[in-house]
Amino acid sequence: MSATTRSRTPDRLCAEAVDLARAAAEEAAAPGVVGEHAGMVSEGDRVVTHFFECKEMGYRGWRWAVTVTRASRAKAVTLNETVLLPGSDALLAPDWMPWSERLRPGDMGPGDLLPTDAEDLRLEPGYSGEDEPAPNAPVSEEMAELAAAEDAEITAAPPAALPLVPSRGSIASVAEELGMRRARVLSRYGLHVAADRWEESYGAKTAMAQAAPATCVSCGFLNPVGGSLGQAFGLCANEFSPADGRVVSLSYGCGGHSEAAVMPAPPRPAPPVIDETRVDPFPLRPSPDSGSVSLGPDESSAEFGHS
Repeated sequence: MSATTRSRTPDRLCAEAVDLARAAAEEAAAPGVVGEHAGMVSEGDRVVTHFFECKEMGYRGWRWAVTVTRASRAKAVTLNETVLLPGSDALLAPDWMPWSERLRPGDMGPGDLLPTDAEDLRLEPGYSGEDEPAPNAPVSEEMAELAAAEDAEITAAPPAALPLVPSRGSIASVAEELGMRRARVLSRYGLHVAADRWEESYGAKTAMAQAAPATCVSCGFLNPVGGSLGQAFGLCANEFSPADGRVVSLSYGCGGHSEAAVMPAPPRPAPPVIDETRVDPFPLRPSPDSGSVSLGPDESSAEFGHS
């Protein structure tokens, strides 16, 4: 069975229906935004699309596309559809991206919520104490050991009324005091990502640090931070520093260093003194009286030699 081949030669009546296509474009668009006829293309048998330039602001390179058609053996051309389509050099909006990829540091404002993904690589499970049984629960290890040691039945009495108070009940409070009672904590990947970001913003390779008199590790305004990050970072507490309230690298520095005023200035050679307004004459021959022995009145005309 042979496939049916559609003709790509524009239908004559549809190709001549430029005025019909323009009227349809002007009806769909705002007044005065439909430009010159920009060509046509055959879409199939007795189906032609006419293109018109779009003069509307913000739609550079776009074209109004009006498709006309006619029935078989009919002389009347009818309108099919009118749309605004981008051309090859059209000004287009960037491809859509999910919010998690569009978000940048500083975009979140008051009242905004930033949910974290359950599989966020920057976080890992922490200790919350929710999965641990209560110290007086029948399934706790302390109660089982207590029952075996005392040879007694498990009762619903509070732990304080028992002959031996289980020690596991203090784990949750200790974990909360140490800041560990959280559902998730930073992973090593999260720590490295944060350290790279802080090092790039307030690190040794910045222009401010290159011109600083000393590094932050010797500055009195540096407030140390705990944890593993405290070995490389601290918190700036100098209100006149560009990094005030920011996490800075210990190798960072600025002109607001606490010891900048008392540090000895590095020695610098004195600049050369050149007097460009004075002219020093240099004779081509030595002066007669430039020697160590002065000449007498008759010696200037005497012959050279010894007496």
